[in-house]
Amino acid sequence: MDLAHILSALPQAHKPTAQPLALRRAPGYQAGMLNVILHGEPTDLPPLLIAHGLYGSARNWGVIAKRLSDERQVVAVDMRNHGSSPRAPSHSYPEMAADLAEVIAAHGGQMDVLGHSMGGKAAMMLALNHPGLLRKLVVADIAPVTYGHSQIQFIEAMRAVDLESISRRSDAQAQLAEQAVDPALQSFFTQSLDLAGKRWLLNLDALADQMPNIMSFPQTDAVWDGSTLFLSGAASDYVGPEHRSTAKARFPNARFAKIPGAGHWLHAEKPREFEAAVRAFLNA
Repeated sequence: MDLAHILSALPQAHKPTAQPLALRRAPGYQAGMLNVILHGEPTDLPPLLIAHGLYGSARNWGVIAKRLSDERQVVAVDMRNHGSSPRAPSHSYPEMAADLAEVIAAHGGQMDVLGHSMGGKAAMMLALNHPGLLRKLVVADIAPVTYGHSQIQFIEAMRAVDLESISRRSDAQAQLAEQAVDPALQSFFTQSLDLAGKRWLLNLDALADQMPNIMSFPQTDAVWDGSTLFLSGAASDYVGPEHRSTAKARFPNARFAKIPGAGHWLHAEKPREFEAAVRAFLNA
């Protein structure tokens, strides 16, 4: 089924009323709310919260966030252990959901939520654990399942960069190239490089230790019956037909759409099409 047909059939907004669970912090968590970048001013429409994927940041979403902010305020966050947000030894989805819940509570109490990859899993956990905080949910190219692959090779590549020897991002990209990192990912990873501080803006040790949690999705009987869009890249294998029954069991009012010609990084590969699909869903 094509994207236009699916979006035209999307249901009207559902407004859950259940109260969120109490927020919890793991031992060793550095106190403080997630770092937030605001785009636009509050309007009559619910704000949109954007949760990025693994190794990303709020800054990665700047262009799309700015464009979507013409209708509503957009709140982009650095997830824990990323960017300027607090560091923690643990990196589980219930904890990331609690982080997002805290941001929503501080910005009015209910939002539409968009999450990509790891951020999409955190957004789904937010809906399941804190259902009253969301109006609509967009899950970008991820399913509520455990994946068999790992992303640890990229941590190893970043660790291999000699930070003391670099003065430009291109120096780090050259070293990542020596580790056989794809050119597009070289650019992506080095957006999280603090050149002046000679450090990665990623808690690589915690992310490496917590990789099994990141690749998994918690077992739960919770269900969120709000309006949900699973938006995937047609060239990606992250959300296949075999994942739909699991997604529908947790999100019974979910719809599925694919963006032609896009892979896992659908928002970067097809930004106009991605923006149009998200805008149509949120405004339906």
